[in-house]
Amino acid sequence: MAVAAQPLLASALLALLLAAVSAADTKNNPADELVSLINSNRTASKASNLVDNQGLGCIALQYIKAYEGQCDQVGGNKKPVDSSFIDTFAPNCGVQAASLAKITGRLLACQPSYPPPAQAFDMLIANERSLQVLHSKNHTEVGAAVTGTSGGGPYFWCVLFSNGKPNSSFTVEGGVPKTAHPGCFSGNNDECSGAISTGVSAWTLVSATLFALAGAFTL
Repeated sequence: MAVAAQPLLASALLALLLAAVSAADTKNNPADELVSLINSNRTASKASNLVDNQGLGCIALQYIKAYEGQCDQVGGNKKPVDSSFIDTFAPNCGVQAASLAKITGRLLACQPSYPPPAQAFDMLIANERSLQVLHSKNHTEVGAAVTGTSGGGPYFWCVLFSNGKPNSSFTVEGGVPKTAHPGCFSGNNDECSGAISTGVSAWTLVSATLFALAGAFTL
């Protein structure tokens, strides 16, 4: 009876393995999800769709890092000085300084536990002023970023808007932004790294499944 059950057990474990591999190959970038929510809300309100600019997204991540994990500073008068964009943020991302464009809006939110994109959107658009920023006709581009702090909370979300010209503003040297982990940003089709903790990773599941699969054949 146990011998007859082996093929069924092995098949089930193999199916789990394939599902885990598929999950590992699927892009998982919550910053891109947030940009999608932003554009959906704008178009529903008759505002234009914004271009997701990876250079601006990377700068949004640098903007977060300037707060050094101080969640209590968000919403106050403290914010990075404008000179940081050309002196620090752009070089850290590999964005050409000459391609920087005007920042036409900023949204920032922070909380101790990780909020998924839909919840983060609600946090960012918390009042009439932030709603006006979201729907402004001055924007042409957007960049979003998310990251935790020291492998955990607090978690920051940032959205930067610009009136730059698509394909010519926030241009990244070599076409690929510099590595800016932990965290992730929109526009570069990359998976999030170290920004969030969502439990067991896909590859951990793969390893466990392989071990169990080997055990099934030795029963």
